[in-house]
Amino acid sequence: MKRLGDVIVLELPATLMGTPSVIHPVALVGPDHILTLVDTGLPGMLDAIIGELHAADFTLGQVRRVIVTHHDLDHIGSLDAVVHATGAEVWALETEVPYVTGERRAQKLPSPEQAQAMLADPDLNPVMRALLTREPTRVPVSRALRDGDLLPGHVRVIATPGHTPGHLSLLVPGGNILISGDALTSQDGALHGPLSRAGQVDVQTIVTYHGGVVSDDAGGQLRALAASLDS
Repeated sequence: MKRLGDVIVLELPATLMGTPSVIHPVALVGPDHILTLVDTGLPGMLDAIIGELHAADFTLGQVRRVIVTHHDLDHIGSLDAVVHATGAEVWALETEVPYVTGERRAQKLPSPEQAQAMLADPDLNPVMRALLTREPTRVPVSRALRDGDLLPGHVRVIATPGHTPGHLSLLVPGGNILISGDALTSQDGALHGPLSRAGQVDVQTIVTYHGGVVSDDAGGQLRALAASLDS
């Protein structure tokens, strides 16, 4: 866990595509110590989230809302568990809402016909088999967000489509911190794409879901990355 003012960066060990990794949901501290959780990790991560919040002297019961950056399983896997435990509202960009509620099939899954063919293979990777047979997340969304919306604490919603059509990032004014979701990644403090409109934002620190906190000339790295991808 890292604390950046009112931004708590969680550090959750995970195995992604067979490789050990760490993913970084975020908790935003609002008035009266109310928490907004940004993404919820993989399925089964509720206890790990609780542990990281405790390390920052908060409890799960202080989570009143969850913002979904997008519908990928490593971001919404424990969403239903968090909502069940807290009664928190769920907010997502309006384009992503039908995937969160389960009205539409997850964007990155193969078609039903392709899935059936894959499941017929006895040598199918167990992780992929579990993914294809897992019940989809179906969670009501209380607020459909739009680009430019201002949230509690003057946090600004930035629509960053590309990774998914309804991907969002958040700009936290205290310290000009960009929570990028999967619009950006990083490794050892160095910023990488993919990238979309996030390149137009003036920031001092960037929190990437895959890679963690980027603080060394984050704004300069972001501008350079945007320029390289535009050229």
